[in-house]
Amino acid sequence: MHPDSPISGPLVSWGNAWLAGHTGLDAAVDRVERAGGPQIVAEPGAERPLRAVLAELRVEGMTALRLALPAAGDPLGLTGPAAFTMAAVDAGQAVTAVLPGRCVGLVPAPDRRGSSYAGIRWTAMDADPAPPDVPALAEAEHALTGAMRAAAEALAGVDGPPAGRPRLGGDEGLAPGYPARAHRVAALAARLAAVLAAAGERGVTSRQLATSGAALRELDRAVRRARVAAHNAVLEPRHAAGER
Repeated sequence: MHPDSPISGPLVSWGNAWLAGHTGLDAAVDRVERAGGPQIVAEPGAERPLRAVLAELRVEGMTALRLALPAAGDPLGLTGPAAFTMAAVDAGQAVTAVLPGRCVGLVPAPDRRGSSYAGIRWTAMDADPAPPDVPALAEAEHALTGAMRAAAEALAGVDGPPAGRPRLGGDEGLAPGYPARAHRVAALAARLAAVLAAAGERGVTSRQLATSGAALRELDRAVRRARVAAHNAVLEPRHAAGER
C-alpha cells in the first residue's frame, strides 16, 4: 500500500475523536470507510469488521490511536517489535492502538475480492508499548516550513513538463477535537505531499534530480513527521492545557 493512501490517518484522527467523545463509533468508522471502502481486521484465526474490533479494544481500555509513517531507515512512529516494524515499513504506514500495558499494531493492505469489492484489510500484530520518538507539533511545523523553503529554492531552476495543479486526494483533514495548530499543520503537509508527487512526475533530467533530490528527500521526511505530529497531537501534554 502506498504511504500516500489516505487510510491510516483517518483511522487515527476519527478514532481519537471517538475516544474523546467528539463523535460516535458508527460515524467514525463511516468516515474511515469513506476514504478506503469496507474495513476488516485480520487476527489469528479470524477476520472481523473494524467497527467490532475498535469497540472491543475500547472495552479493554484503549486510550488513543497513534499514526506511524515509516520509511526505509526511518521507522517514524514505531518502536517494534521487528515483525510489526517490517510490516509497517513495507506498507509505508501503520496505526498503533494504545491500551493499558500493551499496544496493538494495525497494518493496512488493499483488500480486493472479485471485480467489485475494494476495501482495506488491517493485520493486527503485537506492538511495543514504549512511546515512539516523534516530534512535537511545534517542532514538526518549524521543520516543515524550513524544508518547504529549501525545496522551493532547489526547484526554482528545474524545468520539466508542466505538472498542473496537484490533486489532494481523499485526505479530508483532521477530525473534531484537535488543536487549531494540528489542523493547520496537517493541511499544509497534505498539500506539500501533493507537490512532492507532482515533482516526481515532471520527467526532469538526472542532473536536475541531483540538484533537487536532497531538498525533496528532506521535504518528504518533514512532511511525514508533520503528518505524524499532527495526528498524534491529542497525545501531547500541552494539548490538555489548551495550547493553540
